[in-house]
Amino acid sequence: MNDTIPSDREAPLRRTLLVGSGKLAARLAPRLLERGGEVIALRRSDGALPPGVVGLRADLSLPLSTPLPAVDAMLVTLPPGDTSSAYRTALTNLAEALPAVPARTVFVSSTGVFEGVDAAHPLTEQDEPVPATERSRGLYDGERAAIELFDAVVVRPAGIYGPSREFLLRKVREGSPVNHRRRTNRIHEADLVRALDLLLRMDEPPRLVHAVDAAPAPLGDVVGYIARTLDVSAPPDDPSASPSGLVYDGSLLHSLLGSLDHPTYETGYAEMIAGSAGRGPGV
Repeated sequence: MNDTIPSDREAPLRRTLLVGSGKLAARLAPRLLERGGEVIALRRSDGALPPGVVGLRADLSLPLSTPLPAVDAMLVTLPPGDTSSAYRTALTNLAEALPAVPARTVFVSSTGVFEGVDAAHPLTEQDEPVPATERSRGLYDGERAAIELFDAVVVRPAGIYGPSREFLLRKVREGSPVNHRRRTNRIHEADLVRALDLLLRMDEPPRLVHAVDAAPAPLGDVVGYIARTLDVSAPPDDPSASPSGLVYDGSLLHSLLGSLDHPTYETGYAEMIAGSAGRGPGV
């Protein structure tokens, strides 16, 4: 794994606020702490946190009753919410509770901003979303709110997978039909965390990054590889599904990281399958 970047591109992190404490935040927090920074996790409910992380409880769908501490950097990994305005509401309440805008904010969105778009070419950061569903409109409005309120760097992952994200492995083991002709993109959780870590520290980060690996592929190819590796039959094609999906260009991400730990789905899923086997049956 290559986590080094030139020192003149890094800014020291002193206190980082993790808004949302899901899998990405839990995996990133130890990296921040190892560099001597403070880490605060803002979440809706209590629960276990990585050692050294300070937890704060708040529901960002409502104005916060107490102010938040000043922070140097902030990572926002909130779920989309139930309405197209949920992100904007949460981010506005967050902004009003902070004493000052952090020097760096990274907002994790999704390639889902392109839902409803029909494009034959790989989509880059220069392609403008035209949201056509309530979910895509909500995601895109969240991006704009994050930029307006925090001058945020926006990251759009596609198909996050990795340990504890084994949905597709379960589908293959169950033999459930899938749309073999759907074009898919993904990013291993380890590479996404590396990217978030880097974007929090870079002096001059890009304003928008598509977080995808180097191997977009039809879903049939992916489930076929998983099935062969598991030594089971590939799940059947869903005859009722039409060809769908988009392809995203991850060149910018790859240039930032230098190399990916898992540039293709083969390496990522092979590691996951080996790990599942090591944990025994029923995983």
